[in-house]
Amino acid sequence: MYYAYKYRLNPSDAHREELDRHRDICRQLYNHTRYRLSEYQDEHGELPSMTTLRSNLPDLKTWWDDLSDVYSKVLQTVVERLFDNLKGLSALKQNGYGVGQLKWKPPREFRSFTYSQSGFKLDKKGGQTVLSLSKLGDIPIRLHRAIPDDATVKQVTVKKEPTGEWFATFGVEMDREPPEPPENPERCVGIDVGILKYAHDTDGFAVGSLDLSGERERLECEQRSLSQKQRGSNNYEKQRRRVAECHADLNRKRRDFLHRLSAYYAREYDLVAVEDLDVKGMMESPSNSRNTASSAWRTFISMLEYKCGREGTHFVAVNPRGTTKECASCGVGTVKPLWVREHSCPACGFEADRDANAAWNVLSRGLEDVGVVHSEQTPVETALPTGTDSVPAQRVVEAGSPALKERPKGANRVG
Repeated sequence: MYYAYKYRLNPSDAHREELDRHRDICRQLYNHTRYRLSEYQDEHGELPSMTTLRSNLPDLKTWWDDLSDVYSKVLQTVVERLFDNLKGLSALKQNGYGVGQLKWKPPREFRSFTYSQSGFKLDKKGGQTVLSLSKLGDIPIRLHRAIPDDATVKQVTVKKEPTGEWFATFGVEMDREPPEPPENPERCVGIDVGILKYAHDTDGFAVGSLDLSGERERLECEQRSLSQKQRGSNNYEKQRRRVAECHADLNRKRRDFLHRLSAYYAREYDLVAVEDLDVKGMMESPSNSRNTASSAWRTFISMLEYKCGREGTHFVAVNPRGTTKECASCGVGTVKPLWVREHSCPACGFEADRDANAAWNVLSRGLEDVGVVHSEQTPVETALPTGTDSVPAQRVVEAGSPALKERPKGANRVG
């Protein structure tokens, strides 16, 4: 099992200058190797091996003095990074995609370098935790959570964010194996994602979307101010960092919300079924693409998938076609415009919230994909409050039972 642990670094001004210098040397090596590889590929028609590329580094050091200031493993990972990028391009070309060549990396687009296998160590010095990096020194690190004792740190990636902050990401390998998903899952849930209600599941638990309107207004204000600055000036650079901080604030709040929600479902259930949405195709639609991008459904599905694997939970991504139209009770399809928020089946008379009906269809398809026999459960019925277009979680009731008098188990744990 492999995990990534990310921590904030607190480098001094001297460390910041040295980190930037090492980063720029790695960038120049990347561009130099890219140029030499293009020449080799034009002459021989193929890429050299990884071993050949790395064996050229000692010869470069004979005339490129700055390379000796950077740890050797870091230089090797730069070459490996370029080689992997070229292999990815070649694979796309073989599959019929029209791709160009790798671009020259300007300073702002090359933000990280990696220590692999050696050259790094976590240590305690002067009453604080520091990250000791070869040829860089001891950099204070904010270790807000401990790395497990049974974990082996394989590599450390040091990255500079657009805000100017530095972070260290530890690539960790765990000795233990993930738990196996149960053969007969008992606690199963289907999730329908949306914009007004981010998630509505088959247990009647509805989660509203994260309100980031205030953060977006601040971002737009800072972007307008940036457009009035002269590019390259000191004022422009200060304002650019303010815009980057607004973007970082938006991303942090969104990812925190998605981490909490995905962790809740992965831990509380034995099987989780979601829609396998084509978010890229939805983004190409001229209508509502901004809200689609802000919802980050693909990020949520990716988080849910790896966390289910970590917790030993079945994860099923089902075909989303028709989940909203089909009746969860009888399967008859009914065309509903987007503004209609209630499902009412003309065939069997089943009525439910639109999203609740879709969640039950998602769960049914997920159970079929896994091969689990359907349990004798009746889809939930919802009573839509007068004058509203969204059903609160506490108003969702099971057919034939009194209304719930308390929130579903675990509902108060999701932000």
